[in-house]
Amino acid sequence: MITKPDKNDLRKKRHARVRKKVFGTQERPRLNVYRSNKHIYAQLIDDMAGVTVASASTMDNELNLEATGNVEAAEETGKLVAKRAQDKGYGSVVFDRGGYIYHGRVKALAEAAREFGLEF
Repeated sequence: MITKPDKNDLRKKRHARVRKKVFGTQERPRLNVYRSNKHIYAQLIDDMAGVTVASASTMDNELNLEATGNVEAAEETGKLVAKRAQDKGYGSVVFDRGGYIYHGRVKALAEAAREFGLEF
C-alpha cells in the first residue's frame, strides 16, 4: 500500500532543496525560521562554525505575549531577533524560510526583522 507523505515530510524536502543554496557565513549568518502550531522560532546561524549566533521565539519571557501562534506574535519575534542580531553586530543576513510558504507568520517575522534593521 502506498502512503501519501504528510505536510511536514514535504516541508522537509523543500527545506533540504533550499538549504543546498542558502548558507550562512560569519559575516552574513542564516536567519532560520521554524513554525509550530503554537510558537514560532528564529535563529541566526553561522554554518561555517556550526553555531547559533542569536535566537528569539514566542516562548521568550522578554516578549510577554498573550497569544503565541498568531501574526502579531511573529512580528514581535522578528523585532526581537533583529534587535539581538544588531546587538551582536550583524546587519545583513540570509533568509531561510525553512520550507514554509512565504506567507502569514513567516512573512510577518521577516518583514518585522527587515523593518528593524536586518537586510536580506
